[in-house]
Amino acid sequence: MRIFRFLAAALAVACLVALPAGPAAAHNGKLKLTVAGDGAGGVTVQAVHADGHRLDQPVLLTLTAEGEGGRTAGPVQIEPAGEGQGFYSSGPLLSPGDWRVTVKAPAPYLTMASAQVQARPAQSPPPAAAAPPAAGEAAGDGGIGRWPWLAGGLAVAVAGVALLLWRRRRTHPGPADHPAGLSG
Repeated sequence: MRIFRFLAAALAVACLVALPAGPAAAHNGKLKLTVAGDGAGGVTVQAVHADGHRLDQPVLLTLTAEGEGGRTAGPVQIEPAGEGQGFYSSGPLLSPGDWRVTVKAPAPYLTMASAQVQARPAQSPPPAAAAPPAAGEAAGDGGIGRWPWLAGGLAVAVAGVALLLWRRRRTHPGPADHPAGLSG
């Protein structure tokens, strides 16, 4: 019993020592930020710990940008994107042109990264194409598909089996067809 209490106390002390350190201390307190344009007027950021491990919790990243002709954007807090852990996206933010984008992470990370980004006008989506025929629906058959062929094949198979059974019964009579008591 005494050993159990000692082990429980040691475990409690170890947990208390580990708690204040937090996730930043577990990875040396640094992030690696990769900043890029999204192909239109937005910015994407990939954030990983400096040791290469993925982020396990979102980090509040702040973006600022300086463009040609004295234009500025931000500071804007960018949100985690749906692409996975450590991916962030600003959405449409920059007008077309060249921009110097800087992204900063708050304490305990205190990391900053900058990149040159060329913002372009957003493209409109291509016109909607006609929907392809549904599964099993051939083009031009009005949605009927293969059902008539399957039903016809099934009817032919049933008729063929019935015909074979009828012919067998005529050529090989069974015991029910013999008069009672006669063998034959």
